[in-house]
Amino acid sequence: MPERTARKKAAYEDLYELPDNMVGEIVDGEIVATPRPLYKHGKAASRLGMKIGGPFDLGDGGGPGGWWIIYEPEVHLGEDVLVPDLGGWRQERMPEIPEGHWTDLAPDWVCEVLSPNTLRLDRVKKMPIYARGGVPFLWMLDPQNRSLEVFRLESGRWVLLGTHADEDRVLAEPFHEVALDLGVLWA
Repeated sequence: MPERTARKKAAYEDLYELPDNMVGEIVDGEIVATPRPLYKHGKAASRLGMKIGGPFDLGDGGGPGGWWIIYEPEVHLGEDVLVPDLGGWRQERMPEIPEGHWTDLAPDWVCEVLSPNTLRLDRVKKMPIYARGGVPFLWMLDPQNRSLEVFRLESGRWVLLGTHADEDRVLAEPFHEVALDLGVLWA
């Protein structure tokens, strides 16, 4: 019978050994290192952050405010260390931004911007971790296919609320007070 060796569980300090051009996460006890995003990916994330952040973080244009919208926050959910493309916290749950570079307070919303390098990681590994962590809303933004999927956590399971594409004008939870023009994200 072949001998099985136990894999060493990744420690947070292991992330410091990664090169600067990699995004490091700990997913299910293993280090996952992915290259910095492609520009198309980064542009979609940046524009979404501006479109959501303006009315919901800053209260621009008469938006409701009351949120912190953060680009690539480091979030510790149990033993997992995740870096979603965007994360949002209601200010009533997180009255002030943490002093350090990570938080163990689950976001109220995360958005993963899909790319060929991270598609499987985001859908297969990270979605269940966000559910276990109690993140109420998850968006999957796909610049290559020009689409947005909106999920809400119900009884520990993701429920797809809607799939939107191309130039759709979207009212999507939890930011349904302000319409989002998807076409702006694909430029």
